[in-house]
Amino acid sequence: QVQLVESGGGLVQAGGSLRLSCAASGIYFNIKTMNWYRQTPGKQRELVATITSGGSTNYDDSVKGRFTISRDNAKNTVYLQMNSLKAEDTGTYYCNVVNWGSAYWGQGTQVTVSS
Repeated sequence: QVQLVESGGGLVQAGGSLRLSCAASGIYFNIKTMNWYRQTPGKQRELVATITSGGSTNYDDSVKGRFTISRDNAKNTVYLQMNSLKAEDTGTYYCNVVNWGSAYWGQGTQVTVSS
């Protein structure tokens, strides 16, 4: 049973920072590409950042230069460091992984950026 648990969301002023965490279980974490998505009401869930098992990263243009995805394989945890936050970063952030062809999601953690 795959389980992803996000944490670290909160309310922050524009220009501030947050670090999100996603603790994974039920998978061989070390070989998995891990992803962060966000969703705002009325908008499609969008891929924000991804990190491969080898540590290669990709970011949506809207967060490039401000967000950093990282992983700690010893802790089976992926992180999203969010700096210089903007109001448009507001949303529910979800951790995602594909295991045996099925997509798994955490419960989400809410990030609200006030301007």
